[in-house]
Amino acid sequence: MSDAVTLLRPKPLVLADLLPGTLALNVLLVIGAAAFVGVLAQISIHLSFTPVPITGQTLGVLVAGTALGWKRATAAMALYGLAGVVGVPWFADHASGYVGASFGYIVGFVLCAALCGFLAERGVDRSLVKSVPAMVAGEIVMYSVGVIWLGVSLHVGSQKAIALGFTPFLAGDAIKAAIAAALLPSAWKLAGRR
Repeated sequence: MSDAVTLLRPKPLVLADLLPGTLALNVLLVIGAAAFVGVLAQISIHLSFTPVPITGQTLGVLVAGTALGWKRATAAMALYGLAGVVGVPWFADHASGYVGASFGYIVGFVLCAALCGFLAERGVDRSLVKSVPAMVAGEIVMYSVGVIWLGVSLHVGSQKAIALGFTPFLAGDAIKAAIAAALLPSAWKLAGRR
């Protein structure tokens, strides 16, 4: 009998699928992930030469994307961006509204989370070896949007935009990607022991 029940129960694709799949829970997961990124945005260090601060947001986006799957993660980051634009003060330094040249990164968060969630649904978040490239791919998407937006907003060429919006953050975001890449397989191992 238990084999039949196991066959009928769908295999979890991402960590969030281990929880009972009610609409209310999914809504809470989306809101919680958006708030998690908002909290990590308050870890903020400003650099004198760029309008883009160093924040903890990227870590939140990577973790939320892989833990929630692409649909919930996309909804969470869209909620984060839209709620921030209409006045929720959860962008870096409790900012809200359109935050100028750095807003492209917030748009990039949506695509980053969607890609990481899509890859996680294919099992890449279950091992460190597969998780690292998924995190890097998500960051590439996020930085592509963010740097292009920054360059257009500041009316600077691609070389200057990369110097202002990518190079200063490379080491820190490599560390964040490594942390996220290690967290997800560890969480799966813990879940498997339950």
